[in-house]
Amino acid sequence: MPATDTFILGADSQAQPIAQALRLTNRHGLIAGATGTGKTVTLQHLAELFSDAGVAVFAADVKGDLCGLGAVGNPQGKVAERIAGMPWLNHHPQAYPVTLWDIAGKSGHPLRTTLSEMGPLLLGNLLALTDSQQAALYAAFQVADREGLLLLDMKDLKALLNHLKEHPELLGEDRALFAGASAQALLRRLATLEQQGAEELFGEPALQLEDILRPNADGRGRIHLLDASRLVHESPKVYATFLLWLLAELFEQLPERGDADKPVLALFFDEAHLLFADTPKALQTRLEQVVRLIRSKGVGVYFVTQSPSDLPDDVLAQLGLRIQHGLRAFTTKEQKALRAVANGFRPNPAFDCLSVLTELGIGEALVGTLEEKGTPAMVQRVAIAPPQSRIGPLNDAERAELIRTSPQAGRYDKPIDRESAYEILMERAAATPATVPAPPKGKAVKPEPGLGDAAGAVIGNLANQAMKTFVRQATNQIVRGLLGSLLGGSKRR
Repeated sequence: MPATDTFILGADSQAQPIAQALRLTNRHGLIAGATGTGKTVTLQHLAELFSDAGVAVFAADVKGDLCGLGAVGNPQGKVAERIAGMPWLNHHPQAYPVTLWDIAGKSGHPLRTTLSEMGPLLLGNLLALTDSQQAALYAAFQVADREGLLLLDMKDLKALLNHLKEHPELLGEDRALFAGASAQALLRRLATLEQQGAEELFGEPALQLEDILRPNADGRGRIHLLDASRLVHESPKVYATFLLWLLAELFEQLPERGDADKPVLALFFDEAHLLFADTPKALQTRLEQVVRLIRSKGVGVYFVTQSPSDLPDDVLAQLGLRIQHGLRAFTTKEQKALRAVANGFRPNPAFDCLSVLTELGIGEALVGTLEEKGTPAMVQRVAIAPPQSRIGPLNDAERAELIRTSPQAGRYDKPIDRESAYEILMERAAATPATVPAPPKGKAVKPEPGLGDAAGAVIGNLANQAMKTFVRQATNQIVRGLLGSLLGGSKRR
């Protein structure tokens, strides 16, 4: 399907189309509104517009009904009435090319990355580590680099941590940073992560970005949907960390494109507040930098959340297209947030934003687009155009058929376990049997009173100072892009 120059988002109060220039859609965007106001259907319509323009889409299906993109729509009732009121819409019910993904591998193709690709910064965020535990993780990744040990899955990292406990001399100058207590805490955190089902995220074959960007045979962009209906509730940290990793990989691997006619990919981050909840300041700063810079690589990032206040101000300031569905304001705090939302639009003398925000019906929104020069246009009250695909989820048989006929069928479904850190360390352990030292003979020599305590205190202080210096330096250095691993995180080989 040939690319179009504009996105028709819907109709204003005069039944005139409201559109956004396609070349400006890499300026990012926001879809916000209270529960039940129509955010998911708006996301579905935008995904169709991108696909029709030949732009790939990656989105999280949080409620489980966004997958209706893969089935032909059947407009009835109020949806049919809205379509009839937009004669210029050129609405044709159709299915879109959809690829289904699922970290658990149950309702879509398995979605994996490796620990080496994720790196210690994002992995530390996923594990919610303290400074000392984060320093120990950095040190372990450095050893993995020096020793040529691939960290592909959880058993690789656990094997490495246990190996370093037994052979601390491998840490070299970083030996003081790898305290036994920190290593034990890391192993406990990894065990907890496994219980949450995160183990399935790590391994091979890992996701290849070219499979996300490759267009459909008819020229439309493929729409990739991550089934997050369980993940976002059971393991929200895993969900957020994966999306951060994907953003980092795109930033690192995609070339600069400058001002182009259209983006190469549109990312939709539903439940966007999870990306910033309990995120370390250093990581949040890097995320804000990536959002600002990644548009030059042809990637548009669209955040979907209940209120714009869920996002940091530095991120909000970078969003070009704003689609604000209805909000509720019962408390003083909510009323203050409502005023902030209204003030975020360029005023329209035809109506009062603050009043309209609480009056919007389902499928209606205040929309702020960008003019041709990239400046904000006056806000408009818009009836969002209905999608051409099904509004509602696929059934199990339909999902199974999409998975079976997907271009990725058979490519990611079977896990691969090649030689990595675990196998190498097991071979070394087998080749060098452990020796148990003989107990000392005779009476033990009693140390001079106070000497051991003083030495321990000095060593402890030196270790703490070294750890703090290491963490401070690690925070200020980025080896793999802006969100990649710090201090030489291993790359996938």
